[in-house]
Amino acid sequence: LLMTQDRAHSDRLHLTHEFLAMMLGVRRAGITLAAMALQGHGLISYQRGDITVLDRAGLIEAACGCYTADRSIYRRVITEGEAP
Repeated sequence: LLMTQDRAHSDRLHLTHEFLAMMLGVRRAGITLAAMALQGHGLISYQRGDITVLDRAGLIEAACGCYTADRSIYRRVITEGEAP
C-alpha cells in the first residue's frame, strides 16, 4: 500500500481485494483479513475497492523495516537504470 501510495501521490487508492491478492500472489481472504486488521488499528479505511491511507507513519511502523528496505532497493534500481 505504501509503495502504491508513493506512485499515486494520493491517500486514496482504488484497489480491490481481488487485485491486491493477484498482485501479491495470496488468497483474497488473506487480503480481507489484513485490511480488517489495518482498519482496526486506524491505519486505513476501505470500502468496496477504495482504500484511504489514514496513518502513513503507522503503516510504515507496521511494515517493520520492510518498506524502508524495499524503497531503498527500488530507488537504487531506478537510479542505476537512468542514462548518465
